[in-house]
Amino acid sequence: MAINVAIMGFGTVGSGVAETLDINKDAITKRVGEEINVKYILDIRDFPESRFASLVTHNADEVFESDILIAVETIGGARIAYEYTKRALSLGISVVTSNKELVSTHGPELIKIAQENNCCYLFEAAVGGGIPIIRPLYKCLAANKITRIAGIVNGTTNYILSQMKDEGIDFDTALQQAKDNGFAEANPSADIDGIDAQRKISILSTIASDGEYIAPDSINAEGISKITVDDMKFASSIGCDIKLIALYECGEDKPVVYVAPALVDKSNLLYNVNGVFNAVMVDGNSLGQAMFYGQGAGTMPTASAVCGDIIEAALGNPAENRVWTEERAEITPYDEISADIVVRADVPAKVLGAAEGYECEVLSDEAILVKGIKHKDIAALVSASEASSWMHYLK
Repeated sequence: MAINVAIMGFGTVGSGVAETLDINKDAITKRVGEEINVKYILDIRDFPESRFASLVTHNADEVFESDILIAVETIGGARIAYEYTKRALSLGISVVTSNKELVSTHGPELIKIAQENNCCYLFEAAVGGGIPIIRPLYKCLAANKITRIAGIVNGTTNYILSQMKDEGIDFDTALQQAKDNGFAEANPSADIDGIDAQRKISILSTIASDGEYIAPDSINAEGISKITVDDMKFASSIGCDIKLIALYECGEDKPVVYVAPALVDKSNLLYNVNGVFNAVMVDGNSLGQAMFYGQGAGTMPTASAVCGDIIEAALGNPAENRVWTEERAEITPYDEISADIVVRADVPAKVLGAAEGYECEVLSDEAILVKGIKHKDIAALVSASEASSWMHYLK
């Protein structure tokens, strides 16, 4: 007897899922106790060159009215993917996805539908590609209060910044290299403007907040397009590297969540995360700190995470079916967040004078670390000290 699966969307990830299930068929069958069989591939396109071409259908009704038990949603976006996911879950068909936009936007509703119909909605691959992070938060770290998550969760931006540092090239050139190497889309705005990271930290923050739904559009996100080669050289001069950081802190009252470029000190493990790799640092009140590191994107790494969820669904383990509140949680307004920043100025004494009342540390002849300053006060500090720029600091 086999467990029938449909793959909805046969692009980069969907094709990798079919490949992984095939090449690892014997091992997966042994772990599940039954064979996982891809019965349908639902797509608007044909794939005559694929060895899975005979499985392709354009008829969604044929898929949903069949005996499939698990649907793999790798369509992307939040329109057709949302429609198909709702339909599957409403029929009691478990859904496994890598779609961070859909999970971050409609997660509360879809998890609720899955629970009401005794099936799974699983999304390990939605954050960090092949890196295990969702399930560890739900299972391995379940006894902890998660106090902080800081991560590099977008491989495209990390590759661009690494190239700018290592090759001394400007942002536009590094972006073109990312496109040429298949690391960036033709329209890369979701990556370089921080939107992709915003969606991912939305998911992680909601889990860390015990299901209090932190919507992506409530999270302030800044991208990397304004970073210059001069900024990269300055970072190196003070023993730092610039990374796009997605951050969650539990906060004293409301969670602190944002996405922004940051100067990461070389003492921080994230400093050494380069190229298309991703890493997520998790702090728990019992655990201390743990780091999850690996391939953050790509066909087979992401397919690996999807197939792990397929096995979970086949075993009937709805690990991620925790309640997410339908009501949006409030987070600390960005202007009210206190942060450590590095202020860059030709005359450091002016920064020290303008930062009176804050703990400060001189990092170099043109760099002052100012600790615990609220975002709403930064503009006045920069103006009063005639500073040229500032950036978040992560030690």
